[in-house]
Amino acid sequence: MHRRKFIHTGSLAGLSLFGISALGFNIKSENGLSKLENGFKLDELSIDDLQKMMKSGGTSSQQIVKLYLDRISEIDKKGPLINSIIELNPDALKIAAELDKERAAGKIRGPLHGIPILIKDNIDTADKMQTTAGSIAMEGNIAKTDSFVVKQLRKAGVVILGKTNMSEWANFRSTRSSSGWSSRGGQTRNPYVLDRSPCGSSSGSGVSVAANLCAVSVGTETNGSIACPASMNNVVGIKPTVGLVSRTGIIPISKTQDTAGPMGRTVKDATLLLGAMTGVDTDDAATSASQGKSLSDYTAFLKADGLTGKRIGIEKGFLKKHEGIDILFKDAIEVLKSKGATIVEVEFIKFRSLGSATGEVLEYEFKDGLNAYLSKANGKVKSLEELIRFNNDNAARAMPIFQQELLESSQKRGDLKSPGYLEAYAKVTGVRKMIDDLLTEQNLDALCGPATGPSWCIDPVNGDFGTGYGSYGPAALAGYPSVTVPMGFVSEIPVGLSFLGRAYDEGKLITIAYAYEQFSKKRRAPKFIKSI
Repeated sequence: MHRRKFIHTGSLAGLSLFGISALGFNIKSENGLSKLENGFKLDELSIDDLQKMMKSGGTSSQQIVKLYLDRISEIDKKGPLINSIIELNPDALKIAAELDKERAAGKIRGPLHGIPILIKDNIDTADKMQTTAGSIAMEGNIAKTDSFVVKQLRKAGVVILGKTNMSEWANFRSTRSSSGWSSRGGQTRNPYVLDRSPCGSSSGSGVSVAANLCAVSVGTETNGSIACPASMNNVVGIKPTVGLVSRTGIIPISKTQDTAGPMGRTVKDATLLLGAMTGVDTDDAATSASQGKSLSDYTAFLKADGLTGKRIGIEKGFLKKHEGIDILFKDAIEVLKSKGATIVEVEFIKFRSLGSATGEVLEYEFKDGLNAYLSKANGKVKSLEELIRFNNDNAARAMPIFQQELLESSQKRGDLKSPGYLEAYAKVTGVRKMIDDLLTEQNLDALCGPATGPSWCIDPVNGDFGTGYGSYGPAALAGYPSVTVPMGFVSEIPVGLSFLGRAYDEGKLITIAYAYEQFSKKRRAPKFIKSI
């Protein structure tokens, strides 16, 4: 999500432009949950819960899919209109029925067999759904083949329920864009406080999980696009090491930083989905480095006593910045300490301060990667240059509230052999050594800090507002893993805690995050509050 201003967090929602009158939908109940939450049979159920229901014969994948489809119709497309889904899979019920037949015949593919999931609209699926990155310029783009990660998920037996709305072009279009807004999908809203940002760019992926529209979802991240919406929507997000999950068939920004990753309401659910996503792909050279380092099952790392003996470096610069965050962060530190972790104050957020180099790398790589993707896609445009021209020719629909400065500046860049690119790339990838050295010098298992500050109000005039936090930033620049979990609330607004580590440290981070989650218990369902 940081792409637009490169060290800037973001989101907005088009108030009068996008029918903010729907935010008057007040459904709070006496116990603090919404009436709709109370009436939903699958409310807050985990993957294990759903599997137990199917195993007992009490329900089927097809019935679960139908319940989620009804939920989407009620919550997402009517009041309170959170607008997290950009397209539904017309074959979802049929796929679920086939998986039910397999189950009846004694064939269970694994822990995700028959589980409905949602995936971000920049991930190719060779079915009846489009892949558009939220752009009307890509309408009609139906992929010829599944992305590698979708192939892996289908093998695991998931039901792809639909695709989620996102910040258009993964928030790489304008310096004052709105996270969660796309010309094709409109504005996604935060289900906790409806006039607040859902963050992005995996806005719909985070919101849909938070609002119980699916069990788990898939997002993508270049710089915060999983971590930030996880934080602001009170869910778990795992941003893997770049190369653990293939990017083939995913609309790109950066070959250095892009990755897909899982989002769920619990660390275990996100972990189950992560295992189904990994794999070496000959069409994505970055995955070759994961040979012998990746797993298809990370559940062995789910240890309730996993904090015992761990040394965790906390970002001391994130104390005494905001009184509400201070309370949550200090409480999180006490939980970590009480369960056996040693806390060391360090400074690591400075690693993300690389001047213009971060933006330059993204612009060079975006031009190169997008041109390669568009040249083979089935959309209206075949290059970045044609995309810019399309947006100018269709400005009323494509650019009603912000422009395309980042597309235009990227188009001016040279190729990946340019001296300017090579110099910027060396600076950005140097963050890897900085993280490695700090972890080694202090004998640390992980780094930790608030993922974000409280979500800002949606503002179609000014765009997103930075919070000054973003602990995940160094991991994103390095291509290293991070895990974000719920940390608590500031005035009904969720805030997450991010843990980050070395390359392929997913297992260790999952252990730490899971143990913290088990004792902190900060996840709660949204109330769909109009405003605060």
